[in-house]
Amino acid sequence: MSAPLRAAASRSKAETASSTATVVSLSERVRRLQAEAKGAAREQVDLLAANLLQAHQLAEEIAEGGAAYPVGVRDLARRLSVDSAVRFAAIEAIMARA
Repeated sequence: MSAPLRAAASRSKAETASSTATVVSLSERVRRLQAEAKGAAREQVDLLAANLLQAHQLAEEIAEGGAAYPVGVRDLARRLSVDSAVRFAAIEAIMARA
């Protein structure tokens, strides 16, 4: 059992520095990848919010469209318009805190 301890203790300063540099570069890489993932996630949430806003606007137009649309569709569109506006506001509030 003493052989592994001697091997670890007998590392040169260059080997130790190289090992430390590898750990630092790996941790930096992890930080960069995490930042990139957070950026991509934010882009996707922004896209969801934009599509939700577009759905809200379209649903509102249909809800106010009058007799050109079937009564059931107008009712669903009216409810979707309200719900999508609430969901959009919730997403905006959450992202403002993040």
